[in-house]
Parts: sequence; C-alpha cells; structure tokens
Amino acid sequence: MADFKELIRIANADVPGKKQIYYGLTQIYGVSYSFSNALCQVLNLDKKRKIGSLSDQEVKDIEATITHSDKIPAWLRNRRKERETGADVHVMGSQLRLLQEFDIRRLKKIKSYRGIRHGLGLPVRGQSTKAHFRHGKAVGVIKKAAKIAAAKAGTEKKDSGKK
Repeated sequence: MADFKELIRIANADVPGKKQIYYGLTQIYGVSYSFSNALCQVLNLDKKRKIGSLSDQEVKDIEATITHSDKIPAWLRNRRKERETGADVHVMGSQLRLLQEFDIRRLKKIKSYRGIRHGLGLPVRGQSTKAHFRHGKAVGVIKKAAKIAAAKAGTEKKDSGKK
C-alpha cells in the first residue's frame, strides 16, 4: 500500500483515490456507469479495487482505451457518426462541453425547433411547461423581500404626496 495515491489525475479530471474503479471513472465528464463497466471489462480490471492503487501504466491504458479503443462497442460512445468525420468517437471533459456548445449554437443558427427552445430557455425534449421548468424564476410568486420593498415604496409615495 506504499504506492497508494490519494488523488489520481485521469483524462484531466481529479479522482479521489479511495473510490472504487467502477465509480471513480464516472467522475470524468463524459464517462457513464455503462462506459466505466465496459472499460473495466476490456482492461480486465477489478471494479471493486480502489482507484488509488492503479499504476501509472494502468492509468495510461485507461486514457488510451477511452479515446481510441475499438473493443468498446460503438453504441456506448457519446459522439456516434460525428458531423465532420462520420466516425464513432468518445470525447471527454472540456472537449465534450465545447462540442455540445457548438451543437447548440448550430441549432440556434439554423433556427430549428430545438434551437429556438434552447434560446428561449424552455424544455427541448417535449416536456410539459405548465408545472415544470419554473426553477430559477419566481413565476406568479412575490418573495418576502420583494413584498417588504414594495410596501416601503408604497408608503414613501403616500408620505411624499402629503407634504
């Protein structure tokens, strides 16, 4: 246990060393539980083993397998039939965030239904708007601080009219 590391850096993500490999790999943005399970199967890693006990070579193997492996099925990848190349690739981290942002910008630019919904901040995938998606906005509700401020503003106007 002398080579146990408290923090492992895999694919530009910090993973606590005390987590199991199966759960620890999901800390990487773009790696799901299913993909993590597939990685463990392909690399013959024990899923219950702590991620802090991985050697440097095993970490390199994990990173290489995530991005370039043909052993992982195409349906598990997050960018299937990519727009420019047509290949099935799996991207992670900031690159995935950037590609998602570009996809949303493209949808807005061509003024597709999904792009318009993204632009308006409304649900994109057909969800109801009557009762849901009202978080972040006080719809039809005056908060307590706003009530007090409105009451003060109302009394100040009445006082100024008397003088």
